[in-house]
Amino acid sequence: MHTLKRTLLVTGASSGIGRAIARQLLAHGHQVIGTSRDCRRFTKVHPNFVGVQLDLAKLAGVPLFAKQLQNDFPDLDAVVFAAGYGQFGGLEQFSFEQIETLMTVNFTAQACLTRALLPKLKQKTHANLVYIGSEAALKGSRNGSIYCASKFALRGFSQALRDECGKSAVRVSLVNPGMVDTAFFDTLSFAPGKQSGQALMAEDVADAISYILQAGPHSVIDEINLNPSSKVIEFKK
Repeated sequence: MHTLKRTLLVTGASSGIGRAIARQLLAHGHQVIGTSRDCRRFTKVHPNFVGVQLDLAKLAGVPLFAKQLQNDFPDLDAVVFAAGYGQFGGLEQFSFEQIETLMTVNFTAQACLTRALLPKLKQKTHANLVYIGSEAALKGSRNGSIYCASKFALRGFSQALRDECGKSAVRVSLVNPGMVDTAFFDTLSFAPGKQSGQALMAEDVADAISYILQAGPHSVIDEINLNPSSKVIEFKK
């Protein structure tokens, strides 16, 4: 197993899956730079953690953020793209602005941030780009037209980028979780079941990220699909 201590960027590190990933990486001794739209959400101090503000809905700020990041942390050699959100409903229930924002946060900004960071990552002897996709990237579903589109786009992007980076030291991976028991569902009309095995825990996804990062330099984990042992959806009243 690869045990090299890394310097990693984790987007969406202030809650949910991103927070669990950041915590696990810190427990393994890595340095973590975590992003949030509001850095006040980082309430605990850790010697190997730095919180930085980034709003992926604002594309204009991505290039400057990436440049400053690599200037401040020249050892950065891995990125985990965990930021994102869900919005569901029939297509006609979405405004044009809502479509644009969901696609920007869940896909376009991630592609732009990757574009900005990639040249220097290719200069590393060992680098990882890991994207958090979704089971929605595997099959379209009713009321998920835009969300599924954003995750399908991310999946196609990661597959193509993996091939593009094949001759470099950059390894590209995608993790597609099923329903995870996090605040992701707080604003939605449905949620996973509350019984054991009816939803994944954020730590389950973090375990998959650690597995990817610990893989030997001769291999790449292309894609991991994770699901609870018994999928149950509950609709809120």
